[in-house]
Amino acid sequence: MTDGINEQEKRAIDPNAIVRSITVQIGAPAQVVWDVLIDFDRYSEWNPFCVEASGVLEVGEPLSMKLKSYTEEGQYFDNVEFITEIDEPRLVSWSAPWVDEWPYPARRDQFVISTGPVSCEYYSTDAFLGPHGIHVMRFAGPWVKRAFDDTARALKDYVENK
Repeated sequence: MTDGINEQEKRAIDPNAIVRSITVQIGAPAQVVWDVLIDFDRYSEWNPFCVEASGVLEVGEPLSMKLKSYTEEGQYFDNVEFITEIDEPRLVSWSAPWVDEWPYPARRDQFVISTGPVSCEYYSTDAFLGPHGIHVMRFAGPWVKRAFDDTARALKDYVENK
């Protein structure tokens, strides 16, 4: 327990502190989209927000990312999160834990939903967790939404045109 905040409160979800991307319909099987999402080494080929990624797809493993800043033109920042959940080919998630030096935990979920043998849809969410989540949402929500929408569009384009 830190500053009177228990572990459950640190991970609490406020429905008003969740960003959701647009949903894109993709003309490819869910497995094809999944394979692109988990090929971290190739993110630079298609992802306009997460321009570099490296890690091992295993729960608990770190995922190192270089992310485009949507608040400072031409700038990038490093981010490390941890693989949280894997449900091939439907869901991959990673999260930033609460640490006393940075008490702003979050969880990113990317969903691939099969809509037929050669089609699926994709969207992602980011839940800003804990007692500070709503403040993070107010500050970062709009640019995270833009980044996730850009990612969804780019994923669709990459998969359908590669």
